[in-house]
Amino acid sequence: MKEVNGQPYALPEPKDLDRPQATPPPALNPYAGYASYSDMDGADENHFREYLRAVRKHMLLIAGLTLIVTAATAVYVAQKPDIYTAQTRVQVDLESNPGAGAASKNGTVVINSQTTDPAYFNTQLQNLTSPGLLRRVVKTLDLEHNQAFLRPSAGQNRTVWQNLLRMAGLQKRTPEKKEGADANQLPLTGTVAPATAREDLVEAKRLDPFVRILQLDLKVEPVKETRTSSYSKDTRLIDIKYTHGDPQVAAKIVNALADTFVLSNLEKKTETNATAGDFLQKRVAELQSSIRSDEERLVNYAKTHQILSLDGSQNTVVERLAGLNQQLLQAENERKDAEAAYRAAQSPGAASALAEKESKPKEDVETKLAELRQRRSQLLVNNTEEWPEVKEINQQIATLEKQVGETKSRATAVVTTNLETRYRQALDRERAIRADFQRQQGETLSQNEAAINYRIIQQEIETNKQLLDGLLQRSKENDVVLAGTPNNIYVADYAIAPDYPVGPQRLRGVIVALFLSLAGGVGLAIFLEYMNDSVRSTEDVDRWLRLPSMGVIPAVGGFTKRRLFPSTALSRRNNGDGQESPELLINAETRSALAEAYRHLRTSVLLSTAGRAPKSLLVTSSVPSEGKTTTAVNTALSLAQTGASVLVVDADMRRPRLHSIFGISNGRGLSTILSDDLSEAEILSTIQQHEGTGLNILTSGAVPPNPAELLGSEQMRRLIRTLEGTFTHVVIDTPPIGSFTDGVLASTLVDGVLLVVHSGKTSRNVVRRTKQLLQDVGAKVFGVILNNVNLREHDYYYYRSYYSQSYYHEDAGAAEEVA
Repeated sequence: MKEVNGQPYALPEPKDLDRPQATPPPALNPYAGYASYSDMDGADENHFREYLRAVRKHMLLIAGLTLIVTAATAVYVAQKPDIYTAQTRVQVDLESNPGAGAASKNGTVVINSQTTDPAYFNTQLQNLTSPGLLRRVVKTLDLEHNQAFLRPSAGQNRTVWQNLLRMAGLQKRTPEKKEGADANQLPLTGTVAPATAREDLVEAKRLDPFVRILQLDLKVEPVKETRTSSYSKDTRLIDIKYTHGDPQVAAKIVNALADTFVLSNLEKKTETNATAGDFLQKRVAELQSSIRSDEERLVNYAKTHQILSLDGSQNTVVERLAGLNQQLLQAENERKDAEAAYRAAQSPGAASALAEKESKPKEDVETKLAELRQRRSQLLVNNTEEWPEVKEINQQIATLEKQVGETKSRATAVVTTNLETRYRQALDRERAIRADFQRQQGETLSQNEAAINYRIIQQEIETNKQLLDGLLQRSKENDVVLAGTPNNIYVADYAIAPDYPVGPQRLRGVIVALFLSLAGGVGLAIFLEYMNDSVRSTEDVDRWLRLPSMGVIPAVGGFTKRRLFPSTALSRRNNGDGQESPELLINAETRSALAEAYRHLRTSVLLSTAGRAPKSLLVTSSVPSEGKTTTAVNTALSLAQTGASVLVVDADMRRPRLHSIFGISNGRGLSTILSDDLSEAEILSTIQQHEGTGLNILTSGAVPPNPAELLGSEQMRRLIRTLEGTFTHVVIDTPPIGSFTDGVLASTLVDGVLLVVHSGKTSRNVVRRTKQLLQDVGAKVFGVILNNVNLREHDYYYYRSYYSQSYYHEDAGAAEEVA
């Protein structure tokens, strides 16, 4: 036990750092007191606030991207020429083609009625955009040589600036006037060019590029009736629309396409009827020739096979064949029965049993044999087998049994012979009848073949005559229809050249670009924030690190970034004119916003342990250049301002800084104490006091070859206990834990650890690994000091407004003097 500040304090048992230390059990986990932070991951998470912060942070990026994209889009759409849409309308009625088919009730022959064929109208829609029809339009209007179609001049009279004014509504829209309307114009649709022959592939390939150009801007759609009811009804009208830079060209194309479509439909009907007539004439001639040939062949066939009549000459042959068939079936059954009986007699004992059943021995022999057996049994009652009378009876019994056996053997042989004879006779009879049946069957087939072929020829002749009559009737009807074929497709309304353009939709394009670029900018800002995994706010500390936020150190405008972080030029000491080192920030401005932030930090440190203020503090960071040395010095200054005796220990023996900050000697220091066995008086004599701040400084001393072994030694533990008994607070500055193990070893020797994190720079994964290293060795982490925080961000509005109060405000020029 030892008294510290008049209070008994039990020193912890020393650890043997040469042996691996076991991870403390969960019950002794020093982070058990921070369990509530694990629940904050989803409780207070406000995605909308994060998005809003990302938008605020990248407002200039969003505005710049939106302005550039919108302006570029406006210029682009202003450069595009005006386009015009011409429209013509055709009507497709029901098709009634009497070219081929059956006659109706009124005598008109109809081959197809589209009343029940909905696919007919859709087929015509597809035909309007077919390459074959468009090739005829190209040839009719000579589009492959017309410059008005290939290089439209309409819409090019206005400048980009005029289009921008029209788009903004600052210039009135007027109809487009075209000078020299008769010059270089498309010819009127007079004679429609013929369709490209199917075998003319050269012309089809030559016109294919122009066909594709037409298909790009051609639109064909059915007309819906919506005026008479709340829902649309189908009509027989089709709108043909074409969009082009020249209104005259657009009108000529749709009119030519409509005329070509109407003419093409009429040509198909006429061609169909003509083709049907040719086909009917050809088939009539073929049938007439076939009938004559078949009649001659029938006469010759009858003479060759001497066919006189096909009625009664075949009856006797067929009846005889039927009789032989019945006899063959009966003979087969008899042979099967005889064969079954004969096969059954072949099994052992079957023939004997059958012979015994059919021929039994005489009854007197059986009776005498039974009497002799009975007599023998009576004699054997009083005599033996050797008795003469017994022997005599045995001889008589044997004679009778032999006689019976011979009788049965003869009967068995007779039965077997009879069954075999019966089977052979039945088999011979079946074979004889089968041979007669096959001969009769061949004779019948030979006689029927000629008659059948004769009848086939007769049927062919009759069928061809009936088909010839039908084709002759159809041929006459087709000749009548071919004289006047009706057309069910015609133009309902021709197009005229439009006066006003329909596009491009410049204003809509600019508005879409505005919203898309704005959304893209917002998305980019959110993406940049998402990819930035640094710790930026106290909420990030709570959410990702699950540690208390001990303090927020602002990046004050009067102090440059290099002053807060001693990684660049902050190793310079006093310049000789009395100006203090920039690390002593709050000593230069005790009423600044930065000094107030450190006073908040001091309050958090003093209240971090229950019952008493912590005696020893270890200040470290995850990576270099996070401002841990500056934070350690200013934390010590804020503690010293309460009147406490504060010692600052430079345990960063890899890159010592305190001696240059305070402008003192570094000849003897921490490495000297840990390397030698010094007394308490000698230890205290090594400590230096800075007059300007009142702090006690223990520099690092000479750089040793093994800093980690010194900081983790038992001498370091005893030194800290000695210093805690002498000073009110001991603040120890150690190297970054992510780079060296010095701080991890020393963290178990102090009351608590303060982890400095550079706001917006240090990755939270790196800080989490640092926390895990400290947790693994059982260090007590008081919390995180968020350093170099930009108070202009939305999350620190409270701090900004608080630190901006006039009570803490000092003239900006004073801050510049500190520099």
